[in-house]
Amino acid sequence: MEFHVLGPLEAVVDGQRLDIGGNRQQIVLASLVLEAGTVISIDRLMKAVYGEGLPSSARVQVQICVSALRRLLGSHGHSKAIATRNQGYVLVPAGIDIDLHRYERLVQEARTAGNAGRREESTARYREALGLWRGPALDGLDSEPLRMVADRFAERRLTVNEDCIEYDLELGRHREVIPELVGLVGAHPLRERLRGQLMLALYRSGRQAEALDAYRAARRTLIDELGLEPSEWLQQLERSILTSDADLSAPETVTVAVPGPDVPSLGIVTGEPEPIRAPTDPAPPARPGQPVPSMLPTDIADFTGRSRQIDAIQLQLAMAAANTDQLAVPIIVVAGKPGIGKTALGVHVSHRLAPRYPDGQLFADLHGRSSDRVSPMQILERFLRTLGVAGTSIPDGLEERAEMYRGLLSDRRMLVVLDNVGSEAQVLPLLPGDPRTAVLITTRSRLGALPGAVHVDIDVLEPPQCLDLLARIAGDDRVRAEREASEELIDLCGRLPLALRIAGARLSARPHWTVEDLVDRLENESRRLDELNHGAMGVRVSISITYDNISEPARRLFRLLAVVDCPDFSAWVCAALLDEALPDAHDLLDELVDAQLVETVGTEHSRHRQYRMHDLIRVFARERLAADEPLAERTAALRRAFGGMLFLAEEAHRKYYGEGNLALHSRAARWRLPQRATDRIIGDPLDWFERERQCIVAAIHQAAKVGAADYSWDLTITSVTLFESRNYLDDWRETNEVALAAAQQAGDRFGQAVIRYSMGSLGVIESRLTDARRYLDDAVARFEALDEEHGAAVANRHLAYLERMEGEFAEAYRRYEQALTVLRRVGDLTAAAHVLQNMAQVELDRGEPAKATALLVESLDVSRRAGSRRIEAQAMYRLGQAHLQAGDVHEAVVVFNDVLAVTREVGDVIGESYVLLGLGTAHLAGGDHAAARAALSASRERAATSGKLILEARIEFRLGELELASGSRETAIVHLERARGMFHELRALVLEESVSTVLARAVGRCSIS
Repeated sequence: MEFHVLGPLEAVVDGQRLDIGGNRQQIVLASLVLEAGTVISIDRLMKAVYGEGLPSSARVQVQICVSALRRLLGSHGHSKAIATRNQGYVLVPAGIDIDLHRYERLVQEARTAGNAGRREESTARYREALGLWRGPALDGLDSEPLRMVADRFAERRLTVNEDCIEYDLELGRHREVIPELVGLVGAHPLRERLRGQLMLALYRSGRQAEALDAYRAARRTLIDELGLEPSEWLQQLERSILTSDADLSAPETVTVAVPGPDVPSLGIVTGEPEPIRAPTDPAPPARPGQPVPSMLPTDIADFTGRSRQIDAIQLQLAMAAANTDQLAVPIIVVAGKPGIGKTALGVHVSHRLAPRYPDGQLFADLHGRSSDRVSPMQILERFLRTLGVAGTSIPDGLEERAEMYRGLLSDRRMLVVLDNVGSEAQVLPLLPGDPRTAVLITTRSRLGALPGAVHVDIDVLEPPQCLDLLARIAGDDRVRAEREASEELIDLCGRLPLALRIAGARLSARPHWTVEDLVDRLENESRRLDELNHGAMGVRVSISITYDNISEPARRLFRLLAVVDCPDFSAWVCAALLDEALPDAHDLLDELVDAQLVETVGTEHSRHRQYRMHDLIRVFARERLAADEPLAERTAALRRAFGGMLFLAEEAHRKYYGEGNLALHSRAARWRLPQRATDRIIGDPLDWFERERQCIVAAIHQAAKVGAADYSWDLTITSVTLFESRNYLDDWRETNEVALAAAQQAGDRFGQAVIRYSMGSLGVIESRLTDARRYLDDAVARFEALDEEHGAAVANRHLAYLERMEGEFAEAYRRYEQALTVLRRVGDLTAAAHVLQNMAQVELDRGEPAKATALLVESLDVSRRAGSRRIEAQAMYRLGQAHLQAGDVHEAVVVFNDVLAVTREVGDVIGESYVLLGLGTAHLAGGDHAAARAALSASRERAATSGKLILEARIEFRLGELELASGSRETAIVHLERARGMFHELRALVLEESVSTVLARAVGRCSIS
């Protein structure tokens, strides 16, 4: 069996290409093939398929994909190709050929031959390897992780192509490679090595004028696209061609034809030599007699990643240099959290920029947020001495020193690098006055008051860059041998460059350690910062420098933020933790953001923006919390955070369901916000629940863990608004279990009854009707034992629904009436309106549309008084059904269209699916089969992820009737059989009987025809 990834994904058995299936199955298979023989965790496969925004069904969908792939491969004699391992799957490499492995082997053979001087053999192997490519790797697969892999392959493929051409030129094949180089340059116009190879090939072919034209075209493109002149080596190559330099003469020609690939090609193996490095602008030499300082620290040999930021810095400075109207000094500010690699980036890019600034480079570490910060006076003295000013000639005052410094830098092209700047005041006296000198600043603060500065923010490294950095420090073979452990190590280091450097250095210093050994040490959070320490490098020290230099109120907020387990949090959480007004807490939060101890999430200017701490910074915060905050303060702050979350969740629930809704709640203390701030924070209630979802679920778990059972179960029942409407059924199920265990441990009988009711409600939604009845019966018994008639009434309305599904219409109606009496008495208008419309549905089931209409009119009146748009929409939907049953198809279509607009307005996806089902049914009754098909197809699409089997069964039933009416009896039978099976599983006896009647008619017609 063969797998091809060097192009569109293919699986081939005995020369036959298999139909792998849809995008998800292809992504899963590609992930397994790329790392054949290595266990791929389900979490990695989920992220490959869905990215970061995982749906609740992601794990199940991946398992379904694996099962489908197993069936596919098993049907071709490879049933054991995909094996299950602990927490993941592996593609067993035995009996499998993968084109990527052949490619890598051939490239390695080519390099070995080339290093041994066997250039003919080397080019032959390179050409054979490049011939395996059929297009871009994994072309057409919509997966961010796979795209990153494919991009890496593409870059390395191009380098292999360049290396191959280099040997061809050395072998005298300059004429043969010209067509290939023309195509490659056209596809990669900014690749200077290819440009140079084309110039050399043309020159050696006796086409000097065309070689010079090729240079001019390269220069035009680089200036137009990047604002940069060609690199020094390309300019030197042009000068050599102009002067017919003898060093460019062709070697003795070897007449062997070179097959050129049809597509531009790239390589996979790293470590390839490139004769050229960073592009430089031509610059006049330094003036005679002037000192040319070169104060830059040594470049970082294992610098990894940051290409986007490097390109941005170079582009900004190139644009400034090319702008003759530029009067202000170009300033670049590189900002990021402690340990993120600001200094490494600043030093690395400064070395790349140095040739553009021939009059010298100044560098100073200002120790901005440490106790030994350096003043501008000290830096100016050092710079002036470096620029040739004698010590006795240096002025005493800051202003005088700054004036002398600016005077010495006038008319000079210099680069000033100011590392680890703490504030604008530290840097302002160090700014030159001439725009020909550029300033590069690294800082943990934003430095927003520097006029005209361009800000370049850097964040943690991407996972592939983390692996590269770790491999460069600890050893590539070591990291490759323990890939899974290395990825776990990267996660424990939070993808923070400083932490990765320390981890790599510790592994390098201890060759007897495995990567897994270090992972085991770091998994203990209480020791993690102790382990991330090596020599002079330490994550704790790096963070503490910043922590020690913020205000004490900000330090207290920083510590208290470690109390909550929520990954992302909103500003109101800070106010609750501190028990202070929101504006005051927001000021302290901004101080933490400015210090890069807290970062913003998502759109920075959004009114509803959220914040988070880096994992290692959170570990540091927890250390300081344990050391500096008394237990009583920690507990009080945490309960205020729970109280704030519960208060806002109740307000969002009230806004969604209306003022007339009385939910079942605990007596836990609420931490309340002013009404105006509350309205601004919540905005759209479902959007608020969506934003806070992770935090709510985390709070439910944490409340249960610390013994705050009342907060745990109350947050759970209040958040059903979100779980049901947005179909987060896994969250609903999980929080039910956590909250019930907490209530049981606390002996909270009311909380246990409420969560049993919630579990029954979930059973109804998921069509687990037997489980639903058991939980609801238990809930009613518990509520009645506590004399909680309101709780018993809301549970009874769901039991009535179960009885209606079983065809027990009289018993269902009786139970609905019983619940309605209680709900009216306690004033729960929203629940009363809901019961009224369900009573109307019973009348529709009995074939009494007039009685149903009367009940629905009353339900609409009650829901409008309650202010519940969602319940109003449900009543209107059933009103449409009543019109349909009464034979008024036109009025039914009008009503369904009105309801459709409401469900979309409130974001009720399940409700929208029901309305589309009703609309399709109405169009079917009116004979408009095309409109019916469109509506039912849309309904089916939305219902696919709802988990509501009853809804899917109803849609299948209507689709069967539609196909039957359209004359497609065989297709109708398929839909009707599905519907009957679903209704049988649900024990919906009346509906199952209805489908059976239609199915018998369809089968009868089919046999006659």
